[in-house]
Amino acid sequence: MKFSATAIPGARLIELERHEDGRGFFARTFCSEEFAAHGLRDRFVQCNLSSNERRGTLRGMHWQAKPHEEAKVVCCTRGAVHDVIVDLRRDSPAYRRWEAFELSAANRRMLYIPEGVAHGFQSLEDHTDLFYLMSESYHKEAERGVRWNDPAFGIRWPLADPILSARDAAYPDYRR
Repeated sequence: MKFSATAIPGARLIELERHEDGRGFFARTFCSEEFAAHGLRDRFVQCNLSSNERRGTLRGMHWQAKPHEEAKVVCCTRGAVHDVIVDLRRDSPAYRRWEAFELSAANRRMLYIPEGVAHGFQSLEDHTDLFYLMSESYHKEAERGVRWNDPAFGIRWPLADPILSARDAAYPDYRR
């Protein structure tokens, strides 16, 4: 695996090292030793799958609050997404900044998202699936979110008129 730093401290774009032959390829997608060597969480307690039937589906921006903060590894196993992270750690030099990445089944890239960083995505194709590794179990009382189009961040989404859940549409503006 190749780990690349991003503009958000602690976040990493992960590219697979493929071993290819006439049958296809083999690639390691997780190794606790390699994650630890890069200063990343190397223990995950939950896996999630997000299936998105329609192009334009937008989910986010989500995170879990203390004491249940979570790190995530996200990869797109079918279709493609515009994946966005926002740094909400007040002591971070990137506080309130966002960054976006295209994750797709074709490019096989993964994104490591550290604790305290909000996450969301918009599907770029019909029938898009994302697979998540989570460092913390889900705790409803720790669930947090901000609106996808909150002016505090100015995130640029690729597709107009996103398909949203009632919950994501109703999130409040971010308060410092």
